[in-house]
Amino acid sequence: MTALTLGPSPARRDALARRIRLLVAATIAYNVIEAAVALTAGTAASSSALIGFGLDSVIEVSSAAAVAWQFSARDHAVREGRERAALRIISVSFFALAAYVAVDAVRALAGTGEAEPSPLGIGIAALSLAVMPFLSAAQRRAGREIGSASAVADSKQTLLCTYLSAVLLAGLLLNAALGWSWADPVAALAIAVIAVKEGREAWRGKGCCAPTAGADSCGR
Repeated sequence: MTALTLGPSPARRDALARRIRLLVAATIAYNVIEAAVALTAGTAASSSALIGFGLDSVIEVSSAAAVAWQFSARDHAVREGRERAALRIISVSFFALAAYVAVDAVRALAGTGEAEPSPLGIGIAALSLAVMPFLSAAQRRAGREIGSASAVADSKQTLLCTYLSAVLLAGLLLNAALGWSWADPVAALAIAVIAVKEGREAWRGKGCCAPTAGADSCGR
């Protein structure tokens, strides 16, 4: 008779929960800095893309804070009970991000102002493009092993920030070098579509593939 896979041991689960708390704390700290820099640079350069990126960082903080709240509980049963609420918060943050990016992209394509080149904006976009993939991958691995859909969903939010960083960097560079102001909003519309898809998956509890019994609830 095949033995039932019970998933991580209690000690391993506690270690993974501590790791997720540290990764979420790092994500929150970085995004607070990112938001401040992007909003400051965006206001100075009249860049809707940079301002949108800064607001995305604020949404990132709310998503990470939801997971931090879930994993602040030491007891596994309490964490499991908070899973659904955390997923709802993450899902709503995806939808809010998609709505803002889409509206901002349409406004930019309609020609509501021309952004100035922003070396500071280029710098923060390049830094985020380097940092975010590592934070996302580490949290995704830990979330899948412990069986937490909310931790995996938040890692996808961080990965989406990577895509936005790439879009922002390309848009700022093309605007600075060639004056192609349309490049960023067109790519941003594609990011909005991805955000809606990820928001729907988070709402349904999808995105976590650890089929373990006794782990934090996943894909209910």
